[in-house]
Parts: sequence; structure tokens; C-alpha cells
Amino acid sequence: MKFSFVLSIIYLLLSHTVLLAQKKNESYQLHINRATSPVIIDGAIDEPAWQAAEVASDFWMVLPMDTSRARVRTDVRMTYDDHNVYLSAICYHGYVAGPYMVESLRRDWAFLKNDNFIFFMDTFDDQTNGFTFGTNAAGAQWDGLLYEGGKANLSWDNKWTSVVRNYEDRYVIELAIPFKTIRYKKGISRWGINFSRQDLKTTEKSSWTPIQRQFPTASLALTGVLVWDQPPPQPGPNISLIPYALSGLTRDYQNSVPTKSRLDAGLDAKIAVTSSLNLDLTVNPDFSQVDVDQQVTNLDRYELFFPEKRQFFLENGDQFTNFGYATIRPFFSRRIGLGGVPIRFGARLSGKLNKDWRIGIMDMQTGRVDDTGLPAQNFAVVALQRRVSARSNIGMIFVNKESLDYTPNPDKPLYTRYNRNLGLEYNLASSNNVWTGKALYVKSFRPDQPGNDAVYAANLQYFTRRWLISGQVESIGKNYTAEAGYVPRIGYERGMATLGYTFLPTGSGVLNHGPTLTSTYFFDPAWKQSDNESMLSYAITFRSRSVFTAWVATDYVRLLQPFDPTNTGRETLATGTEHNWTAWGTDFDSKPQSVFTYGFSSRYGGYYANGTRLNLTADLGYRFQPYVSLAASASYNDIRLPQPWGATTFWLVGPRFDFTFTNKLYLTTFVQYNEQQKNMNVNARIQWRYKPASDFFLVYTDNYLPNSAQIGQDVPGFLSVKNRALVLKWTYWWNL
Repeated sequence: MKFSFVLSIIYLLLSHTVLLAQKKNESYQLHINRATSPVIIDGAIDEPAWQAAEVASDFWMVLPMDTSRARVRTDVRMTYDDHNVYLSAICYHGYVAGPYMVESLRRDWAFLKNDNFIFFMDTFDDQTNGFTFGTNAAGAQWDGLLYEGGKANLSWDNKWTSVVRNYEDRYVIELAIPFKTIRYKKGISRWGINFSRQDLKTTEKSSWTPIQRQFPTASLALTGVLVWDQPPPQPGPNISLIPYALSGLTRDYQNSVPTKSRLDAGLDAKIAVTSSLNLDLTVNPDFSQVDVDQQVTNLDRYELFFPEKRQFFLENGDQFTNFGYATIRPFFSRRIGLGGVPIRFGARLSGKLNKDWRIGIMDMQTGRVDDTGLPAQNFAVVALQRRVSARSNIGMIFVNKESLDYTPNPDKPLYTRYNRNLGLEYNLASSNNVWTGKALYVKSFRPDQPGNDAVYAANLQYFTRRWLISGQVESIGKNYTAEAGYVPRIGYERGMATLGYTFLPTGSGVLNHGPTLTSTYFFDPAWKQSDNESMLSYAITFRSRSVFTAWVATDYVRLLQPFDPTNTGRETLATGTEHNWTAWGTDFDSKPQSVFTYGFSSRYGGYYANGTRLNLTADLGYRFQPYVSLAASASYNDIRLPQPWGATTFWLVGPRFDFTFTNKLYLTTFVQYNEQQKNMNVNARIQWRYKPASDFFLVYTDNYLPNSAQIGQDVPGFLSVKNRALVLKWTYWWNL
């Protein structure tokens, strides 16, 4: 039954593959010619090369309305030489007086909280993958990888330069992107291109090409065409070495481990096999500069997801980690080398073979951990993708996690000898972005091969200016395993449907409003219902960009395993017990153009065992433009259950301080207090970008045990230090 239903979804997907194969904004073309003079990146754009360049102007408004030309003027020019592609943008101030609005000078800022200009390059003209660059009005840089037709991964970082100069009536951006920084196909003379501008004072978002308001301006299906006077020059030998050196001190007070020192070094290398295919190598990598994960109060029955932030895994990483669905990922790179497991070396070959074929091959080797008995392990992944029709593709993935020279130790945890996954998926994406969908099959392999170890899943979505209609089905065998992936729940059948409608009033302070109904049902392998949730929400977006949402939901849960509803290691509810409740809530986010921003959310209603749960969350932000951004969040949970749990309360508090002395020198400090985990974390990081993509880091981390005596003493105290670390790290990007 489940297989035939998935086949019917596949048929629907394939029937829409041929829809609208012609690129929607083909008529929007910008011609780029070789520079007639040297270009100096100073924000002046007075060189003859700029005067001779073609201008992209007369943008379209995306918000607040998408039916007219933009009222805020933007002029864009592009040119190139043997080494760089250049862009200049003159961003004129709008009709509302006042200074520009930015968060700070921190890189990869939040789009909604900054006056900014960004652009999107589809260097293969395949409407699926690309690059994004830009700056805010104060000069802070933004760069990222585009994947799945318009999603941006801002953790990617590379070498390029930019300058922003402010004038009374405008700010001017000038930037240079080395051809060695991006990937493109040799001989191709057409790239997809689009430019996006946001002016918070007028609440206007605009785009060079017309884009309906429900889509992001990053949508590669809706780009125009960058027409080269001749194919872009080949960058020549393209080899980058990125060495690092690290020194650190750590002390574990909780386990009475004295201070340990650390001195380490490693090397990354990036080798362009072709202009579109890259080989990445790493030896003894370290990821000490990575931000700490944002803590959350966990009341879920399944593992939480935290995104990958490590630079080595990011370029073309979507081909590996985005195979499948958010909760069905055969491969998840965070399984490699975290939690004290050392990575010895690794290699990744990834990129385009031609316009239609894309490949990714990765192999990572981790070291042994004697304390836990974890053997050395090898992680190998092969991914292949073939474009079909305009933007759709067929993908294959093979994942192998293998323990090397492993002999089980009866006094240590038991580890599997190998775990493998083989998957195939079809991704639908129509040229006009209205239809999207996916059909997926994955099978796992392990030494005992018990059977019932496959995944079937499919979804189809229709999304227009007014309508959102989608459906999804999933079937995961009870013996399916993905040890190198992220699959928090197995042994279920799931069906989900969403129906939403948006009203678009004119001449009022409301931008749009409308209801959305979502219903999800889970069944066990015997097709007996185990969970369902139905939620009706109503969202109102105001012209100021503030958003208010109210919702009501009903839940049913039949527990398939014991569960502590407070997730604190206390008594558990029995397997097979049934729980029903109704809850309601609200969410509000204030207008982003204020220096003071705020938001709140609430949730009240039933909970497990006929209990109740109240959740109140507040977020506050204040900025002293452009150097300081202060933020604080607080979440309070009050859970009332029958005995033996009784009343349980959790506080989660997390202030953050960003001091950006310049756009190359940053101080970021987190303080996170998590009452549920009985931990307070302090993380302070100084980053100095002394050259493009080359950094010096100083990172200080403390973890405390709140409301406890100092470890090793009998004196009561407010905080007891659990562990402490200080790390200095230097990296340098060296182009050969």
C-alpha cells in the first residue's frame, strides 16, 4: 500500500517536470564587458571602466507590493579583467529621511535588520546552485552558497574585497570577486544574475527582475541573464593552502582534572581540478572558531537538530547533507569529529562535471578514543546528481561508516562494524517556482541485515501568491539505521497536509494576512495511529514588517516507549499510554527598522498526563549603529503534572553582545543559562580578519553548575565552575 501511494506521488511529480521549461526572466539581460581601465576598490567608481559599463536600473518592487516599479533607486554595473569580476552599486536613499539602518559591522548579518544590497550569481545557469555576495550600508560583508534553487548557506567563507562609501543622498558599494573564489564552467558565456536591495526606512525590498512577493529574491529560477562579451577567463592554477596553528589551556574542575595545555597545527588545501570541480584536503583539522550551539529547552521525545558550521563541510555540502528531508538525512556531517573525536585527515571532490552532471565524493578518517573504546572510523560518501528538464534533478547517494581494526571490549560500549546507506531521489522544481516536490528511497545495510530497513517518502507543493497547498508521506522501516545521518525517529508511517490562503489588502497598514491549516498523522508499522497534530494558525504581516501570529492546535500521542515529560531523568510515562490535549499560542516580531527590536511568543494548554504547560518567550535587541548590537532572549516553561512530577519550571536565558570595532575586528560574547540542563555557559570570542579569509581567534569558554557549592569545597555558592578553556588560533589563506 505504502509503495503504491509513493508511486502515485512520483507520477504527479514527473507529470509536472515539463511545466514552464522556459526561463521566466530571460528578457532581463545585463551585458558585461572587459574593463577598459584598471579598477580600484575604493567606493568612488570614477574609473573609465565604470563609465563604459552597462547599467542595470529601474528595479521592481517586491515588498510591500510586487506589482509596480521600485520607488528607491539602485544602479548596478559590472565589469571584469583577467583576475576578478567587479560590481558597483549606487544605492540612493529613499523618500523617508533618516540614517541608514544596520545591526553592526558583523559579517553575514540578518537580512531583515539591515539596509543592504546583495546579488546572486548562477554561474552554471542551471537555476539550482550558485553564490551570493553583498554588503550592508555600513560595509559589513555577506557571502554564501546558494542551493536548492534559492536557499543560502552563510557559513561559507572565501576571499573577496569590498568598500562602501557613504554620501548625503546615497551609499556606494564597490567590490571585487576573484575568479578563483567562485566555480563556473569553462566556455560558458551566460550566467544567471539578480540584484536585491532593501531599504528599511521605506520598508521597500526590490529586485532587478520581477519576483512575486512570496518568493525570496535569491530564487535562481527568477534571475536574469549576465551576458559576457566572451567566456570568462580561466583563473589558471588555483591552489590555496590554509594552515592553522593553535594553542590552548583547558581544565576540568568537575572531574578534578588539572590544567592541560595544547599545541596543535594542521592544514587545509583547496585545489581547483577544473574551474567547476574542486578538491578539498584536510590534515588534522580543528574547528575551535565555530560558534557554540544555541541552547534550547528540550521537551521533545527525539533528538534535536543543530546545523553544521564547520567550513570544510560546507562547499557543495548540500549535495550530501540535504539529500532526503529535514528528519530523514542519510548523511549528516556533524556525526564526524565532534564530542572529542579527532579527525585525522579527509578529502572531498565536489562540483560540476558539466551543466547537467554534479558529483560529490568525500572520505574522512577519525582517530580512536581509548576512554570510550571508540575505534578509528572511516566515513565515505558518494553523491551524484543529474539535471532533468529545467530545474529538476535525480540524485543518488551512498554512505559508508566503517570501524577499522575493531575488537569489542566487554567493559566499553559496543560499536557496529559498519553501517551503509544507499539512496535515490527525484527533486521537482518548476521554472516558475510554483511546483516543488521530492520522491525518495533509501535502504540501510548492516552486518545482521534484519530486513524492514528501507525508507519511502514523497511530497508535492503548490505555492502561489495566494495559495499554499502541500502533501507529504513517509514510511521508515523499524530496522532502518543511519549512523552517519540524522533520522531521529524510525518505525513509522506518516502523512501530512497543509492548506494556506493569503489575503492581499491594498491601501491599508496590513501587508497580507491569512490562515494556514496543517495536519500530521503518525502510524506504527501495524498501521495503528500513534500521533497526530492539527494546527490552525492566522498570520498578519503589517506594512512596517512586524508580524503577528495566533494559533490553536490539538494533539494526540500514544507513547511507543517510556518518556519523561520533563526530560530531566525523572519518572517516565508508560509505553502504550494515550494522551490528548489542546493548546493555543501567539507570536509577535516587531518592525526591524527600529534600533530597538522585540518579539514574544506564548503557549498555553494541555500536556501529557492531563497536565498543563505554559511557555513564555521574549527577545529584545538594541543597536548602537554600527558598532554595537545587544540582544537578550528569555524563555520560561511552567509544567504542571500529577505526582510524582508535580510542578516543574525551567528558565532559559541567553544574552548576546556583539562589538564590531571595524568590519575586520569583532568581539562576540554569549551567556547561556539553561535550568533544565543545570548549566551556564559563557563564550567570548575575538576575531581579527587581518587579511581576506585569514583570521586570528581568541576564544574563552566557561561552563558553570548553577546553585552549587564550589567543586572540591563544602562552601555553598551561586556558581561552581565545571570546566574552562582558553584557545588562541591563527589561520592564513595562501594562494599559490
